[in-house]
Amino acid sequence: MEWFTASDYWLSRLVFQRALAALYLVAFLTAALQFRALIGERGMLPVPRFVERVPFRSSPSLFQWHYSDRFFAGCAWTGCAVSAALAAGVDSLLPLWGGMLLWLVPWALYLSVVNVGQTWYAFGWESLLLEVGFLAVFLGNDEVAPPVVVLFLLRWILFRVEFGAGLIKLRGDECWRKLTCLDHHHETQPMPGPLSWFFHHLPKPLHRVEVAANHVTQLVVPFLLFAPQPVATAAAALMIVTQLWLVLSGNFAWLNWITIVLALPVVVFPAEPPAVPGAPLWYVVVVLAVCAVLLGLSHRPVRNMVSRRQVMNRSFDPLHLVNTYGAFGSVSRIRYEVVVEGTADESPRKDSDWREYEFKGKPGDPRRWPRQFAPYHLRLDWLMWFAALSPAYAGPWFGALVERLLENDRDTLRLLRRSPFPPDAPPRHIRARLFRYRYTTWRELRETGACWERTYVREFLPPTRLTGAARRP
Repeated sequence: MEWFTASDYWLSRLVFQRALAALYLVAFLTAALQFRALIGERGMLPVPRFVERVPFRSSPSLFQWHYSDRFFAGCAWTGCAVSAALAAGVDSLLPLWGGMLLWLVPWALYLSVVNVGQTWYAFGWESLLLEVGFLAVFLGNDEVAPPVVVLFLLRWILFRVEFGAGLIKLRGDECWRKLTCLDHHHETQPMPGPLSWFFHHLPKPLHRVEVAANHVTQLVVPFLLFAPQPVATAAAALMIVTQLWLVLSGNFAWLNWITIVLALPVVVFPAEPPAVPGAPLWYVVVVLAVCAVLLGLSHRPVRNMVSRRQVMNRSFDPLHLVNTYGAFGSVSRIRYEVVVEGTADESPRKDSDWREYEFKGKPGDPRRWPRQFAPYHLRLDWLMWFAALSPAYAGPWFGALVERLLENDRDTLRLLRRSPFPPDAPPRHIRARLFRYRYTTWRELRETGACWERTYVREFLPPTRLTGAARRP
């Protein structure tokens, strides 16, 4: 069975598994801390309402059989505990089959979360975590060397992530072809980080170099992942450096980090492999059968990549086993932000005391500098960015958000950085206004201390209050 395993990659597998478990931990922690306001029983998009209209076969999940906030919290915190155990290496203390079952637990739990998460979980990195997590089940532990076919499929995922993203850029916005997208991207990206202002003010020629380097990394380097060593290791290292550059320039949840994690099994670390017995026959059969199924399903993302109508971040099956990826096929030139305000006045007027709600990650107060949150995912902040692009994105949930703010709902307020109203005195009215945001210049920053300058555009939501029937008893 020497053909089946690659002992030189034992340390690569170890580093990959520990890093993937850490990302699982972040994902479950995000779910545990945010679900009540987003998809809980009184959430903006409640799970019970969703499972009533969506059958199990379309969206398989534990919560199709039973849902309560307590049960969801139990699943999320169980996911945290199992992920922490995997990060600590507990799977290496178990027999091979036990380690595989342990890796199956976070995948099944997170699949259950994503498949009822609706808009809040409609991001490409959710499917990517599930696809990579499913393969990790069959990567083995210390009882066997890493299987070659699983290592190949991990490279195949990394190839699709990078090459698909490169293609959708070339086919999407002409600024990628003109090398000018980064003149705007750092300012208009969903959630800027603490260094994004400085990235935006880099010289324009350097922006051109950045875009050109991105094209090389995403359209040329992915093919080198399948080259002999050490070329494949060099290709993976280049991808890791590129992703770390993106980590510094913005907050993209765990998208950059899981891409880095995917590159780790490509790298051959200089370490003597331990002596391990050959792979048992049952393990060989299971791994080959699963990999054959995944290769068979791969025709869908391949067809999508070669299509002129390429779509991004699409799952082709309810288990998220094989998916297509890509981001920023188009880049906004202007940044808009929805600013939510409340007043305690019984009859709101323009000169009323309107107080602004502050979000944790999205721009608000022009003087407040962005913070680093990734790989933690602020789901409400991300959806607020989409809402500013078009009110249609906010249609399913924005009204519920306003209602919760009018009630001073504790779980919803926990998603925010600060509420301008005390817990026992909710606002009488809520309104939302659309502003245009732009980064200040170096001179403006020195004079005002503000990193943003904002200009009022129009009303997004007129002053709204709870009706008598909607108020809590």
